[in-house]
Amino acid sequence: MRKRIWLLILFLVPLTGCYDQIEVEQQTYVIAIGIDKTDVEGKFRITFQAANPEVGSTISSGGSQEEPRETVTLVGNDLIATKDTANSVMTKQIALDHTKVVVVSEELARSGEFLRLIQAAARTTELRRSVQIIVSKENASDFLKNNQPLLETRPHKYYQYMLSRATETGIIPEADIHRFFQITEGDADAFLAIYATTQHAEEKIEGNEDQYIAGQIPIEGGNPTQFMGSAVFKEGKMIDVLSGQETRIANILDDTMEMEALYSTYPDPKNKKYRIAANFTKDRPIDVEIDYQKDQPTKINITVPFSIEVIGIPSLVDYSQNGENRSLLEAYIPKFAEEEANNLIKKTQEEYKTDVFYWSLYIRKYFSTIEEYEKADWNHNIYPNAEINVDFKLKQLYFGKMIDDSNIGEVRD
Repeated sequence: MRKRIWLLILFLVPLTGCYDQIEVEQQTYVIAIGIDKTDVEGKFRITFQAANPEVGSTISSGGSQEEPRETVTLVGNDLIATKDTANSVMTKQIALDHTKVVVVSEELARSGEFLRLIQAAARTTELRRSVQIIVSKENASDFLKNNQPLLETRPHKYYQYMLSRATETGIIPEADIHRFFQITEGDADAFLAIYATTQHAEEKIEGNEDQYIAGQIPIEGGNPTQFMGSAVFKEGKMIDVLSGQETRIANILDDTMEMEALYSTYPDPKNKKYRIAANFTKDRPIDVEIDYQKDQPTKINITVPFSIEVIGIPSLVDYSQNGENRSLLEAYIPKFAEEEANNLIKKTQEEYKTDVFYWSLYIRKYFSTIEEYEKADWNHNIYPNAEINVDFKLKQLYFGKMIDDSNIGEVRD
C-alpha cells in the first residue's frame, strides 16, 4: 500500500511543472471586441482592440511615444475563431480573458443575428461572462476607432471606470453576457444592454440631465463617446432604446440591479420654472406583491422605499422650515416618481408586451413545475394584462448642510 502511495506521489511531481505557461509579454490582450453586419449572410466584421501594456505602466520608461491601443478589423464567421486570423497582423498570441466589452452595432442587434453569433461566448472558456454588452448607434468598428478618451488612455482602465461609474448612477444598466443569456433563455423578460455612440445628433434636443439617449447630450469638448440609456432586447433581438431617465426607473424597480444613490432634478411644485436638485437613495429592496389568478388579470403591487436629500432649490422657496411647503414637497416627489414609473410600465405592457424589471422572478412560486410556468406565459399573457400599482414611499427628507438659502433681497440691497 505504501509503495502505491509513493508511486502516486512520484507521478504527481511532473504535473507541478510550468511547461505550458505563457509570459505576459508573449500575449496580446484584447480589451474590446466589435461586431458588425456584412452584406453576406453568415459573415460578420469582427474588430479587436488590444491594449499596449507598456503605455501607462510604472515600470516603462517615461515619455513613451507608443500608441496605447491597436485596432484591427476583419471578416469572419465566428467570434472566437476569427481571433486566430487576426494574428496575421498582430504579432503575439491573442488572449480574450481580459476583454471588458463586446460592442454590437445597432443594425446587427436589430437584425436578430447577434444571438446566433454570441453563442460562442457561452461555450468558450476564453471569454469571461462578466464582459459587458454595448450597443452602438454606428458600426462597432467606427465606435472603437472614434473613441479617444483624454484622461485615461489605457483602454482597459477606461472601460472599467467609465462603465462602473455610469452603472452606479443608473444612466446605463448592468449588461454582462451572463445576464443576457440568463434573461434571454428564461424567455420571460427583456434584457437591457448599454447604449452608446460617438456620433452626436445634429438637432439640439431640449431635456433634463437624464432625459437623453447617447448622442443627444448637449456637451462641448472632451471625448466624443457618450454612454446614456439602454437598448431593449426581447427574445435576443433589439426592439427599442430607453432614455437615461427610463433606464434609471428600470434599475430602481429591478432589485437584481446594483445601483447607488443618484442625483436628479424634480419640478419645483411652487414654481414650475425651476427644478429642485436632489439625491435619491433607495433605502432597501423593493416590496413586490403579486396576486395571481389563473382566469383573471394578475394584480401586482410594488412598494419602493426611498430617501431624498435636497441639494439645490433655485427658486429659493422655503421648504425646510415652512411646514406647509415641506408637506407639499413630501407629497409631490413620490407622486412625480410614480407618474414616471407608470409611464414606463405602460410602455412595456402596450409596446413591448414584456417587462424590463425582471419581475417574473416573483411569480414563479405560484407554479409547481416549469411546464406550468411556461404554459401560463408571463411574457405574452400575464404581464401585458396585469393591473400594476407602484407606490413610492418617502421615508426621509433631508436638506443638506444648510437649512436656509441666501436672501436675494438682502444680497442685492
